[in-house]
This record gives sequence, structure tokens and C-alpha cells, in this order.
Amino acid sequence: MERLADTRMRLCVDLKECEYLLIGLGEEWARLEPAQIPGAYESLRRLAQGKDYFVVTTVTDGRIFESPLDGTRITAPCGNRNWLQCSCSCTKDIWERGELPSEICPHCGAPLTENTIAAQEYIEEGYLPQWNAYKAWLAGTLNRRLLILELGVGFGTPTVIRWPFEKTAFFNRKAHMYRVNQTFYQISEQIRERAEAVEANSVEFCREMIENLSGI
Repeated sequence: MERLADTRMRLCVDLKECEYLLIGLGEEWARLEPAQIPGAYESLRRLAQGKDYFVVTTVTDGRIFESPLDGTRITAPCGNRNWLQCSCSCTKDIWERGELPSEICPHCGAPLTENTIAAQEYIEEGYLPQWNAYKAWLAGTLNRRLLILELGVGFGTPTVIRWPFEKTAFFNRKAHMYRVNQTFYQISEQIRERAEAVEANSVEFCREMIENLSGI
């Protein structure tokens, strides 16, 4: 517990001093119970308050877009279960849930399915505008003080957050990364000088971080 407290204090200092804040949300956040979701995202909002930030999430429940976080600073490349696409992928059209009450594709008559990577052929047009905004934002952080918070990210889709965040920490010599995960907290040797492994549940870690934010 003492070691985690020291880590939280260092992170408080890094939050105060960073120019940019990059947050990645993974599997631990996908396992939240419905009653836990509002408080978890409120913790994130408070961590990001006053910062130039961007959030990348692999969670597909869409609840982050209902949170106090700025939707223009969020990208969800694995999709959103509140968006629907043709299950046969006959069109790149995407509909909000409830927009077509029949949930039948108006182009080919096939049932609609959730617009996520679980679809047989994932239609990516839904997330691409925000993904492009994220890439432009990230390009502007090179050689700037970038704080990277990787929260609860495992190996479900490592090419989305885990490996790209490592690459960002490796190439930006002013970056510092915290990898917080109950199980997959390990750090590769290539970035060990600019990264910390935090063995903790990332949702609880963020909640407890708020108690140390009074000086920020």
C-alpha cells in the first residue's frame, strides 16, 4: 500500500507538470458494473481537468460518451454498441440504436448488428473521424512533456493501445508512462527508463488518485 501511495504522489506531480495527457482504457474498464460506471468516469474527468488530453478506449459499451469527458477528445476504435451497421456490410452507413425501429438494413434487408469489432465485417467509418483527430493531436505532442496513463489494458487488442503507447513512450523522450493493471502491468526493457509498472486495479487506482489531487 505504501508503494502505491508513493506512485500516486509521483503521478500527481507528473499531472501538474505535463503539457499533454494521453489516457488509454482497456479491459478492466469494460468489466465495470453499471452502478460503477458514473463514478469511474468522473474520476477520469477530474484527473484530466484543465489538461490538453485525449482518451483512447477499447471499451465498446458507449458509456464514455455519456460521461462528463469531452466527446471531441475521445476515440473508440473498437466500436460502439449504440451504433448499428448492416450485418452483411452491404453499406458503410451507420445508424444510432433506435433510429431504425425494425433494425433491418434499408438497403438489403439484412438484420442490423452492433458496429463493433465483433461484427463479421466491421464498418470503421464510425470511429475514423475521431481517430484522425487523435492522430493529429498525438503528432503535436512529439518532444513535449506527455504523460501517458494506460489503464487496465491487456492483450485483447494490443495493437490499439498497448503497443502504440509503448512506441509513443519510446520515441518521445519527454514522455512518461504509467501502466496500471492488476495482471498485465509489466513494462518492456526498451521503455523502462520512461515508464512505471503499477500492479493495481486501474479503476480503483484512479478513484484513490482523486484523494491526492488537492495540490493540483
